[in-house]
Amino acid sequence: MVILTLSVLCSQGPWGRCMGSDCGPGGSQSRAVWCAHVDGWTTLHTNCDQSQRPSNQQNCFRVCDWHKDLYDWKLGAWNQCVSVSARTFGGMRPYVCNGGEEGIQTREVGCVLKSDESPGDDNICEYFEPKPRLEQACLIPCPHDCVVSEFTPWTSCSKTCGTGLKNRVRSVLVPPLFGGSACPNLTEFQTCKPGPCKGPEGVYSLRVGPWMPCSLPISRPVRQAKLAQHQYFRVLSLCLDLPLTVQSCILAKDCKLSEWADWGPCSKACLDPDPESSRGQRSRTRRVHQFSVGEGEDCPPLEETEPCDPQGDGVLPCATYTWRTTEWSDCRVDSLLSQQDRRRSNQTGLCGGGLQNREVYFQFLPACLAASRPVDSKLCGGPIPNTSQLCHIPCPIECEVSPWGAWGPCTYENCDVQKGKKGFKLRKREISNEPTGGPGNCPHLVEAVPCDEPSCWAWRLVRLDECIPDGELPCGPGTQIPQVQCVNSTGDMVDKELCGGAPAPEPIACDVPCPKDCVLSDWTSWSSCSQTCSSKTIEGKQLRTRSVLAYNAGEGGGMCPNSSSLQEVRNCNEHACTVYHWQTGPWGPCTEDPSASALNTTTGPRSAAGPNTNGQGPCSQGMQTRKVICVRVNVGQVPPKKCPESPRPGTVRPCRMPCKKDCIVTPFSDWSQCSPTSGNIQKKKQSRKRVILQLPANGGQDCPEVLEEEKDCEAPKVCPGYRWKSHKWRRCQLVPWYIREDSPGAQETCGPGLQTRAVSCRQLDGAQADIGECLKFANTMPPISQRCQLPCQDDCQLTNWSKFSSCTADCVGVRTRKRLLVGRSKKKDKCKNTQMYPLSETQYCPCDKYNAQPLGNWSDCILAGGDRVESLPGTKVQGNIKECGQGYRYQAMVCYDQDNRLVETSRCNSHGYIEEACIIPCPSDCKLSEWSNWSRCSKSCGSGVKVRSKWLREKPYNGGRPCPKLDHINQVYEVVPCISDCSQYVWVAEPWSVWKVSNLDLKENCGEGVQTRKVRYSTLSLHRTTSVEDYLCDPEDMPLGTRGSRLPCPEDCVLSDWSSWNRCSLVRITGRRPIISIHVSGRQCPDTTEKEPCSLNLNCFHYFYNITDWSTCQLSANAVCGNGIKTRMLDCVRSDSKSIDLKFCKERKWQMNISCVVECPVNCQLSDWSAWSECSHMCGLDGRMWRSRVVVQGSQGDGRPCPSQLEQWKPCPVRPCYRWQYSPWSECRVEEVVCGAGLRYRNLSCVVSDGSREGEGSMVEEELCGGLELAVNRDKLIILKETCVLPCPGECYLMEWSDWSPCLSVCAKGAGVDFGSVQVRSRAVMAQEPENVQLCPDQDWESRPCIDGECFEYKWMSSTWSGSSRVTWCQRSDGLNVTGGCPPINPPRDDNNSCDPPCQMPLSFCTEAGVCMCEEGYTEVMSSSGQLNRCSPIPILEIPTAGDKKTDVKTSRAINPTLPATIQPGRTGRTWYLQPFGPDGKLKMWVYGVAAGALVLLMFIVSMIYLAW
Repeated sequence: MVILTLSVLCSQGPWGRCMGSDCGPGGSQSRAVWCAHVDGWTTLHTNCDQSQRPSNQQNCFRVCDWHKDLYDWKLGAWNQCVSVSARTFGGMRPYVCNGGEEGIQTREVGCVLKSDESPGDDNICEYFEPKPRLEQACLIPCPHDCVVSEFTPWTSCSKTCGTGLKNRVRSVLVPPLFGGSACPNLTEFQTCKPGPCKGPEGVYSLRVGPWMPCSLPISRPVRQAKLAQHQYFRVLSLCLDLPLTVQSCILAKDCKLSEWADWGPCSKACLDPDPESSRGQRSRTRRVHQFSVGEGEDCPPLEETEPCDPQGDGVLPCATYTWRTTEWSDCRVDSLLSQQDRRRSNQTGLCGGGLQNREVYFQFLPACLAASRPVDSKLCGGPIPNTSQLCHIPCPIECEVSPWGAWGPCTYENCDVQKGKKGFKLRKREISNEPTGGPGNCPHLVEAVPCDEPSCWAWRLVRLDECIPDGELPCGPGTQIPQVQCVNSTGDMVDKELCGGAPAPEPIACDVPCPKDCVLSDWTSWSSCSQTCSSKTIEGKQLRTRSVLAYNAGEGGGMCPNSSSLQEVRNCNEHACTVYHWQTGPWGPCTEDPSASALNTTTGPRSAAGPNTNGQGPCSQGMQTRKVICVRVNVGQVPPKKCPESPRPGTVRPCRMPCKKDCIVTPFSDWSQCSPTSGNIQKKKQSRKRVILQLPANGGQDCPEVLEEEKDCEAPKVCPGYRWKSHKWRRCQLVPWYIREDSPGAQETCGPGLQTRAVSCRQLDGAQADIGECLKFANTMPPISQRCQLPCQDDCQLTNWSKFSSCTADCVGVRTRKRLLVGRSKKKDKCKNTQMYPLSETQYCPCDKYNAQPLGNWSDCILAGGDRVESLPGTKVQGNIKECGQGYRYQAMVCYDQDNRLVETSRCNSHGYIEEACIIPCPSDCKLSEWSNWSRCSKSCGSGVKVRSKWLREKPYNGGRPCPKLDHINQVYEVVPCISDCSQYVWVAEPWSVWKVSNLDLKENCGEGVQTRKVRYSTLSLHRTTSVEDYLCDPEDMPLGTRGSRLPCPEDCVLSDWSSWNRCSLVRITGRRPIISIHVSGRQCPDTTEKEPCSLNLNCFHYFYNITDWSTCQLSANAVCGNGIKTRMLDCVRSDSKSIDLKFCKERKWQMNISCVVECPVNCQLSDWSAWSECSHMCGLDGRMWRSRVVVQGSQGDGRPCPSQLEQWKPCPVRPCYRWQYSPWSECRVEEVVCGAGLRYRNLSCVVSDGSREGEGSMVEEELCGGLELAVNRDKLIILKETCVLPCPGECYLMEWSDWSPCLSVCAKGAGVDFGSVQVRSRAVMAQEPENVQLCPDQDWESRPCIDGECFEYKWMSSTWSGSSRVTWCQRSDGLNVTGGCPPINPPRDDNNSCDPPCQMPLSFCTEAGVCMCEEGYTEVMSSSGQLNRCSPIPILEIPTAGDKKTDVKTSRAINPTLPATIQPGRTGRTWYLQPFGPDGKLKMWVYGVAAGALVLLMFIVSMIYLAW
């Protein structure tokens, strides 16, 4: 039986989303679980062990959105960086380290409850934010071994005889870092024997120890003291003079202070909502109960501070500040023009784009009132709001009216009430373009003339019927029946019964020509009336004409009339030229209407409009009135009854009254700080301002006249000053005699002692003050004790020094001071030694010679008066302040004394500057001429273009506004489309002349003949035609001026003229009607119609629209920018490309105008210059002050661009740099002995320098540093003495500290890693006796961090072989030879003895494997026995790099193959050396590869040759 075992296991998917009805831990989540084979395929559940089946459901925490406020990720600190290799493989760190080793550091991250940081499920926090990373890469620095300098030369032998020591020392340059090797010995010793000693070698030195702490003297038994004395002398019998072993002292008392007082109030009394804002400070103090005395502990600080926040419930929020602005001013175009040309700033009637301005000031926020007081703009942060903006003034639309219509009939003023026999004739015109403000701004539209016999209705002739001969005859006299309508005065047809009172038009006599009669054409229509009215000198006339179609034939026929009868003239417009019309005045202001209902009145408060409303809101119902008068044309005002009442305009209309606006101003700002006014340094002023937020309008309250106040500054309060007062020194106190009586040479009443004095605190006026004030405000407290000496009888006693004698002249004489010997000292020889006890001192008289000289570069050119800063109320823009013209530039002056020490410039009678006038050139904009007039439209019919131009008058310079693009003759053009009405110019033809028959038959005036007429081109208007030049006319449309035809003879058919051709479809037809038809001899009338085929572009045309491109943006005549319109023109074009009247094209709606905007040219606007900054250096030669300005608003359009100079500087007055500086420490001094515990001292001096190099300076009088804090390099603890140990001869001791090494960077250049910078100094050991070397103290070193260290590299160096050896050393990249720092791997060998036979060939060396190899750049040439024969140069294959200018490959001989490629002269790129042998003497792998490749290639060639055969 075979049993098959399946390798299966239970697999599970990820947990699904947590589900549940409630938020929190009550949810559940599930996952899929299945049975799978180890190969990945799914099998039945029964194949898996059911006891090991994972759960497919678990409880979970259902996360809701509000959990985000409860939970958050808690990030732990990063752990120590662990090496990747050690972490991955558990091995050691690699031996070779380049800069640093890669590592990983970890941290703990968990989801916690914010309130108590209790742990929670990570899924809760992951719901809102991904889990922060748990690991990050880090870098483990490589160990840096200690690096030391070279040894100094050997010292001389420590002894002149016997056995001594020589020493040489070195210093630490780089301390051991990151586990590097410790520093080697800094001292080397070498024994020396100058020669044998003739006597005993021992040398005895008297050594003293340090002074014991000061204590009260204790009485001892005399016997014990003597015993001790005998023993003491027995030990010191070999020493001569004994030093003092007892001295006076002050018992040490530590400083005692009171307890700390309570904390003072917090300097910040408000809550700041910004968590990053600075906190307040609070302080507490304590008082001194006991000053430190003697060597007691000094007093610690008496005041301490700590950050604080205000506490309590009633703490108000902190004041914040924000920019505020006033209302925008009215939109003005002239301010925009003044930016371009100030001469144009007074133009009126402008419209279009303009500028609005406002003031900007800084204000407290939040402000409970609408207007809070302005504050200093220095408190302001953030960008300055714009002080100007573009605006638009709508350009007024002028009223356009149509021409006057014809005079109407004489009618009653009111047809409903027909009174009297007087009436009016009216004529009207219409508004063709409604103006801005409504039709009230248009001229009058109705004119009236009085007339007689008015009538409200009249008959109007519609047409005349055909002429019907009387008596039913075929020809002869007859009548025409008129067809009429009854119309009212406006021309509308009404019921005929209304015209019953007026006689209907009678039939009109006419004549139908008989066969022999003269035949005339019909009368033409009456022409327009030549005058609009009549007077004694002028009359209106109308004309109509007719022509002869056929002359009379023989006897019995009617004769043709003479030529004067062929035209008729009649009077028209016979009314007198007395025209009246109503004339209106402008509407008056809106005033309250007393009749208006109270319900229409707004009762809200006036201030409801607020400071930000425009004051145009309606507040109540009002009324406006205007004056209406009757005017007679060319005369003036006449009584109202002269004008008809019906068209009289109204005199009253309702209006809405705007609300009143009161002036709103801010409260006054705080008084400014006192500053000297220009021209009077002594008189100081301070000022305050307020800002107008809203101007009054509509009768509101006016603004106050005073917006700025100024007052004299109050006298400054004198701050109380404090000083230390030192009292007289008390008597010198000696050590009690019973203590020092046994000391050799001691005397009871003389010797060294100690004296004290009292010190008190006083005000400057001498009044007593608390000592704490002097500790806070005065200089260091004077010493209260000092050493003193009571002279003994054998001592030399002298008087004090006298004052120096006066100088007769500076710099040329000397001054002296003297002292005298007193008492017995005058007779002692040792006191007369003037070298030991000089009795006079001489010094040169002080020399007060000073030398002034200029320093540095000239400053920027600064405009005169440009130093003012207006922090209140706000900023000024470039257009309101002086930006160019004459200014001044400054150069600093420096003053030196006779010792070339820097002094105040006042010593050189200079205020610190050289001032020189300079010019800031004013920018000049591009200047163009005004626009020329528009040219005439290029076409007289249809669409064309018209042009206008500007030409260059002046080019821009000094940053002025640039010119637009000009053509080659410096002009700029503007071209717009135009259209000419095709019907504005017409051909006018006069009536045809009388026929002129060419073949004149004496009996009959008929036959072929010619008629002529005059044709001219005219402008068509309503009343008259005006002749124009013929070039404006289309010659193709010119009517014929001559026509030839046959004049009908008797018995011929007489026809009228041809009518116009009809519109063409397939054929076009014209016709004429017979006037008289006579059939004689079979002759009939010719055809009365005529047809011709339609031919495209000959007598048949298509018509279509042609639309032009949009024009440039066109502005109103009084606008310079802003809103405009673009236009295009519509043209009706015939299929032969001829433009014709629009009526021929089908009507279609086109958009002919669109709105557009011409960008307004706004100049760059800058803030005012800021206040001058503090000096960059408080003293020295390099101080500069800066001021700046910012761009408030950049230029727009063609505005003047922003200047490049937004900062200016000027030098600060040169001031000497004074500081306290220590002198070097003195040698260790041990009084009266050779070695032991002693003291060393240094002085504190006042030093002046120019600030250019740190540490350098010259010593000056201490009074010049009197105003400085007593501190050295900011260290207030002044130490002028310290204990030291002077080694005795033969002792081993530590030398003084070396100088601090240069700052160096702990780095690796190749890896680009930097771990900071460090400096180090060291102390080496100095030994004098060989026996004491083992007792020497340990050498010492210390380091400190620094900045801007230099990164060095280290490499091995070696000399050339000298036989079988050479010298190797380590060298730093700056050329300094060092010990340590070079890589310990494979240092160059310094011997050549490990190879057998030795490597003695030039340029060869012995490897560690004991094989002779050649140096880099040379290859080995071996002998037949396998030994090195010689070293041959290897050709260099130069690989060009990206930086090479040449890309060819060259072969050249190595200049110095031992040098790296980076330092070979004249070489770039990488250099490869083809060396077939490795360091072990075996062939390299690439040699085998090349050989194998050559073999394969050879076999391939042989096979190809074989196949070719």
